[in-house]
Amino acid sequence: MSTAVDPRSAEALREHDEVGEPAPSGGMKVAGGLAGWLDDRTGGAGFMSYLLKKTFPDHWTFMLGEIAMYTLIICLLTGTFLTFWFVPSAGQVVYDGSYLPLQGITMSEAYQSTVNISFDVRGGLLIRQIHHWAALLFIVAITVHMCRVFFTGAFRKPREINWVIGTILSMLALLEGFAGYSLPDDLLSGTGLRAAEGFIRSIPIIGSYMTVVVFGGPFPGEQIIPLLFSVHILLLPAIIVGLFTAHIVLVFVHKHTQYPGPGRTNMNVVGYPFMPVYIAKAGGFFFLVFGMCALMAGLVTINPIWAYGPYAPSQVTAGSQPDWYMGFADGALRLLPGWLEFVMFDRTWSFNVFLGAIALIPVLYTLIGIYPFLEKWVTRDNREHHLLDRPRNAPVRTGIGVMALSFYLILFIAAGNDIIAIKMHLSINDITNTLRLACFVVPPLAFWVTKRICLSLQRHDREKVLHGRESGTIIRTAEGRFFEKHEALDEYERWTLVQQEVPEPLVLGSQTDRNGVAAKHARSERIRARLSHFYFKDRVAPVTPAELAAAHHHGEHEAISSPETSGSLEGPPETQGLGLPMSERESVKRAPEKDL
Repeated sequence: MSTAVDPRSAEALREHDEVGEPAPSGGMKVAGGLAGWLDDRTGGAGFMSYLLKKTFPDHWTFMLGEIAMYTLIICLLTGTFLTFWFVPSAGQVVYDGSYLPLQGITMSEAYQSTVNISFDVRGGLLIRQIHHWAALLFIVAITVHMCRVFFTGAFRKPREINWVIGTILSMLALLEGFAGYSLPDDLLSGTGLRAAEGFIRSIPIIGSYMTVVVFGGPFPGEQIIPLLFSVHILLLPAIIVGLFTAHIVLVFVHKHTQYPGPGRTNMNVVGYPFMPVYIAKAGGFFFLVFGMCALMAGLVTINPIWAYGPYAPSQVTAGSQPDWYMGFADGALRLLPGWLEFVMFDRTWSFNVFLGAIALIPVLYTLIGIYPFLEKWVTRDNREHHLLDRPRNAPVRTGIGVMALSFYLILFIAAGNDIIAIKMHLSINDITNTLRLACFVVPPLAFWVTKRICLSLQRHDREKVLHGRESGTIIRTAEGRFFEKHEALDEYERWTLVQQEVPEPLVLGSQTDRNGVAAKHARSERIRARLSHFYFKDRVAPVTPAELAAAHHHGEHEAISSPETSGSLEGPPETQGLGLPMSERESVKRAPEKDL
């Protein structure tokens, strides 16, 4: 064996070497091969790349939707556990379990299995209470999340469909909660089912037939528990999960909304990527929500069905109330006058029950669902909106939201009119009549007060931009004059106070053609113009660059810094033109000092 000696140096020998990545390990090769195999058959690599690079803004209000999603997952997990032991049957048995006060009492199999889960299944009571608390938090999170979306205008184009999906989800959450609440067949939930039977019977024409279909005969029947069980664990969860999936997909398809601020426009999203930052934060937040549900379940008893006893048609619990999320419907039922029940065509029409117990929920949620389309029609605004409104900058919309909340609160209070009368030693008739009057007086008053507060806050923002922030420091001049020192705002803080758009009311054009014939859509245009006038008559325009320059030039506040020292509205490139909406910033220039 012989070797050849190369006379070149080591550096010369490595001159044309290529530096490569280290060879992947065996596990990485397998994972890469599997990923390639899946991508060849599904084309999912592009979607995964888009998903992992998706940017999410960082603001605490966006966690409200996450809480709703996480509590839904918790409900699904704990509900699956409970189905292993729950028996959805109204068949009668004699209890012989470990809870001594109920031994020897005849009850339904549904109630017996629920008691067994609570006392005989290891961890059963904890899981059952986690399920109940998570369900309540799910409804709360959806409701508060919808309020955030409404008051910030996040429902505008292109998110109208997502708003409708969220509205349907909120309504289905109420029905799902009622179905689950009724399954244990205890005395309290059985009382609720007895009321529900009366509600169904109040439906005109078909009510009596529907009760036979739902209950399988005269109340209580033996069909309602298995029917509710199927609806609670199969039908409604499938619809809710499907709608929730569609909701999340649309969130990813659309650019995420964000609050206004320097550098944030309709064309970008400022935040963190989905991977790795957001997914890590979301994962930690999920376990935090789960932990809080477990903590509440471990420390606070909820729905102690063993204290109520099994349902018996001849009994009713004193002071029984529906779960809080159905309180507004029960309150409407109590406030509706009795004269809405009458006899016509040899039939009894119980609209005093039907309107509050059956019609209110679908009508209310239909009005909520169509609101984005109504506002779009009034404003003729067909642009995409990815920046959120500050509630004060949309005073009419904010007033409408507060008016709706005040109406809801009155109905909710009315659901406890009997408890209020007993505890406070008042006349239940006086309470009912007062709440009836409040339904017509309080919501308009709440709208007016909210609108005036929003306009006042807008004027305060305008004064703050023009004159600076009040420092609380009083200065005396040599002439003996006193004034308060004002501190100028920096351009970043000023941006938030001046970036909003303030539309003007629509001007009604000619209602006739050149021949004097009424235009085809004259009536709808008049309605649109009136509504536009209602929305935008009272308006506070944001400060323009010219107005800010004039305020500094005229020295309205001696202690305020000049634009040159405190930062002008033009500022750095990403904050230029802070004084006007994006659509107008190119057409307005700062007035020269000699012209002011």
